[in-house]
Amino acid sequence: MPKSKRNTTVSLTRVKKHGKDLKAKLMDEARAATERFENVFVWEAENMRNKSLKELRSDKWSDSKFLCGKLRPIALALGTTPESELYPGLSKLTVHLSGSNIGLLFTNRSPDEVVEFFENYSVDNVAKSGNEATETVELPEGPLDQFSHSLEPHLRKLGLPVKLDKGTIVLTQPHTVCIQGETMKPEQCRILKLLGYNMATFRINPICYWTKSGEFKLLK
Repeated sequence: MPKSKRNTTVSLTRVKKHGKDLKAKLMDEARAATERFENVFVWEAENMRNKSLKELRSDKWSDSKFLCGKLRPIALALGTTPESELYPGLSKLTVHLSGSNIGLLFTNRSPDEVVEFFENYSVDNVAKSGNEATETVELPEGPLDQFSHSLEPHLRKLGLPVKLDKGTIVLTQPHTVCIQGETMKPEQCRILKLLGYNMATFRINPICYWTKSGEFKLLK
């Protein structure tokens, strides 16, 4: 097995001084995980949801480690050049540690198992402001029996034309909540959440992986 460079000192002057302790801890975590696991993946999340990622960590992948956070310190910890990399070939992976919603997966599961799992994994979630509507949602005029009368002021604040009629919330005219393809505003997302519509799908897309056996593969 190649000699580990876990104890190599990397100067934190190359990252912002604020939060230096947290960055040092993150770097230690990255080094320790690389020592512990055989395979390292870089992944990108679609419609990132902390709750979904937490469930993924604790449920189906409790035998592995997901690492998110400041990418620059992680890259420095693992090595960005052949001279500084912890293991041979690891710098080929760290070059992909840039962008938003990027993270690492450290695991002893085979690359084929990891790729197959995430090809078939997705979780439907409520849309957030800025997401694109995946369908048109129109509400007909009439009672909204699914809502308690106490919600009527809140629904009006969200832009729904409603009133109370004998304790029942009534939509006074047809209302289009969203149109397929449009970028949604916060109020629209809140209405869709109340109605039970999920228009955002959380996914993890593996970008590349490296193994201690020396293999590196770009997946996308």
